[in-house]
Amino acid sequence: MAVGDYADRVQQRVAVFFHAHPDDEALLTAGTMAMLAAEGHRVVLVVATAGESGLADTARGAALGALRMTELARSAAVLGCARVVCLGYGDSGLSPETTAARPGPAFVDVDIETAAEALAAVLAEESADLLTIYDPAGGYGHPDHVRVHLVGALAARIAGTPIVLEATVDRDLLLRALRLLGRVYRFPPEFDLAVFERAYTPGRRITHRVNVARFAKRKRASMAAHASQAGGADTRTLALLLRLPRPLYRFAFGTEWYVRRDLPPGVRLRHPFDEPP
Repeated sequence: MAVGDYADRVQQRVAVFFHAHPDDEALLTAGTMAMLAAEGHRVVLVVATAGESGLADTARGAALGALRMTELARSAAVLGCARVVCLGYGDSGLSPETTAARPGPAFVDVDIETAAEALAAVLAEESADLLTIYDPAGGYGHPDHVRVHLVGALAARIAGTPIVLEATVDRDLLLRALRLLGRVYRFPPEFDLAVFERAYTPGRRITHRVNVARFAKRKRASMAAHASQAGGADTRTLALLLRLPRPLYRFAFGTEWYVRRDLPPGVRLRHPFDEPP
């Protein structure tokens, strides 16, 4: 079904995408965001933090946070977002070196209900029809990603947002791809495949497989907008992904996966607003 055909069949809805840091939207949900915007829906991007504890070669702390918010605005424009909101919590980081850079209370230390009320206010203001969060593991386990799941789930209940989708990756496909890649590429010493055996979501539990291949160019541009996270060290995720040949990139990132917990097992849907028959 063409995007225009779908847009003709439905009224405009509001989809809020909740992420932990700038650049997270590019990796997990950018294709879906671009698709919904192209269909005429209102797309709102909310981040919990400015990502000031991330890795970068040119800035640290608050300066990095300001830079990453500028990059986020560029990414949002590429994807067609109508609004960008930062809740303003501190980036929790992953190491003592990065956590020392945060300017305020870390997101993981903020009371879940307090943070949920802040997000719920955005959902209520927007009369949101849909909220995306992360799976319970927070994808690969970053503490801020786990917090996004907890805060987002509660915020949706407070605001009465009817559809909650957990953005994730098909773990089975990911492991298969990593094992194949390992035959031709030498991963850095710190790479641990076992981490991914516990990350994301098994394929059998995924309810939504959204085909976003037509929006691969925008997804790639969204990734490229986060230049502070895509340059420098060769082992950074965005840097590696942006080096993929375009046909391979489109193949690898042509699907985005979600779990909707209120649906019965075995449901397989193709659009965020689809309902089971």
